[in-house]
Amino acid sequence: MTLTIRPIGNAAPVQFAAIELQRYLERICPDASCEVEPVECYAPDDGPSLWLGTFDALADGGAPGPWPEVADPAIDDAVVIDVQAGSGILGGSNPRSVLLGAYRLLTECGCRWVRPGADGELIPSRSLEEVSANVREAASYRHRGICIEGAVSYENVADMIDWAPKVGMNAYFFQFRESYTFFERWYTHRGNPTIETEPFTVERAREYVRRAENEIVRRGLLYHAVGHGWTCEPLGIPGLSWDARTYDISDETRQLLAEVAGVRDIWQGIPLNTNLCYGNPEVRRLIIEDIAGYLEQHPSVDLLHFWLADGSNNQCECPLCRDTRPSDFYVMMLNELDRLLTQRGIASKVVFLVYVDLLWPPEHEHIANPDRFVLMFAPITRSYTEPFAAENVPNELPPFHRNQLAFPQDVGENVAFLRGWQDEFGGDSFDFDYHYMWDHFLDPGYHGMTRTLWADMRNLKEIGLDGLISCQVQRAFFPSGLGMTVMARTLWDDNSPLEEITRDYYSSAFGQDADEAGSYLASLSRLFDPPYLRGERPAGDAEAAQRLDQVPALVDAFQPTIDRNQQHPDPAVRASWRYLAYHADYCRLLARCLANRARGNREAAEAQWHEFAAYVQQIEPAVQPVLDVFECLQTLGGRLFGIRG
Repeated sequence: MTLTIRPIGNAAPVQFAAIELQRYLERICPDASCEVEPVECYAPDDGPSLWLGTFDALADGGAPGPWPEVADPAIDDAVVIDVQAGSGILGGSNPRSVLLGAYRLLTECGCRWVRPGADGELIPSRSLEEVSANVREAASYRHRGICIEGAVSYENVADMIDWAPKVGMNAYFFQFRESYTFFERWYTHRGNPTIETEPFTVERAREYVRRAENEIVRRGLLYHAVGHGWTCEPLGIPGLSWDARTYDISDETRQLLAEVAGVRDIWQGIPLNTNLCYGNPEVRRLIIEDIAGYLEQHPSVDLLHFWLADGSNNQCECPLCRDTRPSDFYVMMLNELDRLLTQRGIASKVVFLVYVDLLWPPEHEHIANPDRFVLMFAPITRSYTEPFAAENVPNELPPFHRNQLAFPQDVGENVAFLRGWQDEFGGDSFDFDYHYMWDHFLDPGYHGMTRTLWADMRNLKEIGLDGLISCQVQRAFFPSGLGMTVMARTLWDDNSPLEEITRDYYSSAFGQDADEAGSYLASLSRLFDPPYLRGERPAGDAEAAQRLDQVPALVDAFQPTIDRNQQHPDPAVRASWRYLAYHADYCRLLARCLANRARGNREAAEAQWHEFAAYVQQIEPAVQPVLDVFECLQTLGGRLFGIRG
């Protein structure tokens, strides 16, 4: 049987959706062939046809609907799938949503993507008569994206961009102008002397970003860009990384830097962390002119992030600045930027950042055109032991004391700062959070943390946020992709039960022994005790030591199951167990190290830490797609032993 897939119109994501359906359906249905026939309008006939298009395109040709309602069809995602035996309609609120609908149809047919890359695909075998689905849904949240972090190859980024819409995500964020530092860490193999370094240049990073931009546009993903760097690049000082170095700057440029304790200089040798003299109109002009110029040169950017420095407690203390909150200067610049972009006919949205010193809302300034802006709440100092909630939120904020601020760890205190900004700004907003930046390394089972993650995603509406951009390592699938799947599924449908997502994921990733694998990973999470590893109890803890002592025996008992399943006939399931085999030794070594630390045996713990680090470095070629070794060792070594690099 031949199925004709008919994409309506020329939008790249709709055309790509047709190609993807052809590619996957021919793998799913070996008894069928698929051909793609682009058309200009919906005009059903009697043959087996699958029509793809936006709701408007389908409705124009007489398709009956009904279509889910969304606030803004250009940015909000909704899908309609009415397919029987491969024939019918597949529609979306915008071209990207059509692609999301294509992957949703494939998911309804039994496909699963348990991690990025070819070794994460589970493709069932079906007849074309079994390719059926009836779905009418709108996403629970507008913003569902991933931000580059950690150490990455181009392939890691491309695989993540490819994976994101398969699980319902809709955005990708390249930090900085060329994301140089994230690529450079991988290609020079920072933190892993066992792999030979290779030269890496800024131009090569730019080329990788250009290539990845094409993949973003092809899928219609919302493209977020830049963020940090606007406090140094407009002054001619590159903002490529957080590496400290000595800079030779002119007296003229020095006068534009923040004056802290009587000194104007690059803050601790890191331009990205350096604030400026925002009370100086020339500083503000340089920044907004540079942003406008960037947007003119990069029209594919949907949401441009304008952030201040990544440092904290280093705001300017000169007479022009010292009596005005940083957030007032920030809003002043946002308004100036909006006027300039309007004059130049630039429609891009601008994302502003509520973070560290900027947690305290403005006292005097007000955003003049809320429709231009999106608020991004970045609670980087929060704990992940408790999820967001609308309860237990203080009514008052701590006083603002310039350059003497303490930042909140309690979730309720963080939400109080958000509410302070929400009193000023009622426009679009999202959470920018770090579940998979560092915290997952403190839960080696990747299981326990998913409950907080799931609750966070469900509760975003309660605290007035419309989604998440996850600031994270791209390689966050060791030992599993459960949490990433929980994130994606719950952002699409905030009523998704955690137990159902967990059961489906483990069954897909681990096959017939899924229950045993899930129980094993849950036990690892319990024994490693993430709140203890987060530093929420003292390092010396006899009970923690006793729990950690149980890890090697748990791993040994499960080892035969791991060994047996490495011969599994499905390549994706086989890969899941292969990664678990490496993870088993990872857990044995880490638990012994941590148990000695918990007992106060510092010397033995440090010796075992180096043994653990050597093992992780050794296995990196085998686990590269799923484990960010650079960030793993930076995080665990730094937090547990003060060892970085």
